[in-house]
Amino acid sequence: MAEFIAWVLVLAIAAYACAGGTDYGAGFWDLLAGGAERGKRPRWLIDHAMAPVWEANNVWLIFVLVIMWTGFPTMFQAVFTAMWLPLALAAVGLVLRGAGFALRKPTRRLAQQRIYGATFAVSSLMTPFFLGAVLGGIASGRVEVGTTASADAWANGTSVLTGLLAVAATAFLGAIFLCSDALRFGALDLVDYFRVRALCAFGAVVVLALIALPVTHDDARYVWDGLTGGWGLLLIILAAVCGLATVLLLLRRSHGWSRYTSVASVALVVGAWGFAQRPYVLPTSLTVTAAAGATHTLRWLVIVTAIAIVLVGPALVLLYRLDAMGELEELTDADTRAARTSGDNL
Repeated sequence: MAEFIAWVLVLAIAAYACAGGTDYGAGFWDLLAGGAERGKRPRWLIDHAMAPVWEANNVWLIFVLVIMWTGFPTMFQAVFTAMWLPLALAAVGLVLRGAGFALRKPTRRLAQQRIYGATFAVSSLMTPFFLGAVLGGIASGRVEVGTTASADAWANGTSVLTGLLAVAATAFLGAIFLCSDALRFGALDLVDYFRVRALCAFGAVVVLALIALPVTHDDARYVWDGLTGGWGLLLIILAAVCGLATVLLLLRRSHGWSRYTSVASVALVVGAWGFAQRPYVLPTSLTVTAAAGATHTLRWLVIVTAIAIVLVGPALVLLYRLDAMGELEELTDADTRAARTSGDNL
């Protein structure tokens, strides 16, 4: 049963990496959109694309924390003790990001829009970086039961590279989905704008992955071996194929299908990490079985998970479907004119 719960945890992390990662990527491109006038159109698209779903995507993060807390309390305590600082910074980023995004839209003064926009954009960069750094610290075996908090646990080479890879992957997902959103909203001038950025983000992912190979060879040897052999290697190869297929689809301007291949590439990498780390939740020091909570707790966790899938799953699928069809927030002529009027602060 503990093994099953561990895979549910991996699936929940993959779902958050894809759904939440797309939102973080939109914030990353918001940060690089330029000044108020030059960045007006990209930010207009980001606002309208994110508005219906950005809060719902955090459901996956809550699900991850609940599974960790109740299913693997020993691992939860070890990680949050050794990594409290990056996790606290990620939590601050989550709060500031939501506040910045929510307050920017109704604000009419340009100065306040810049403050809220900068808060949203910078937080969209720091949150995935620190979450990635935590995963890198775990993968490198720096966290064990009883490990005290230290900078080495999350500020080492593997953690920094994992954090940068997380940022690059979110930028890749965000640009892919914004291409489709630009088509959906009829903003044809932004399709190529985000298509170029998606290709650049994919290039950054490839470069960072190549740099990570020699760095993690000795620093995270157990996971490195798992990613270069067996099921881990197979999933990494499939992820690379999906990534290359995404690039090909982008070049052919098949933006609808590119969303599925890009999501598959990120989800497969998370799955490969799960296989590579098996049978440990904390590599070489704490196995899934040893970290698992009481049997009756795991049994109730399975029941609650099944109920959540039945109750929440269809609602999320419907939400994503309606959002992809443009049914949740219809643009008005006033919206379009507001975004295109020169010198308008909106």
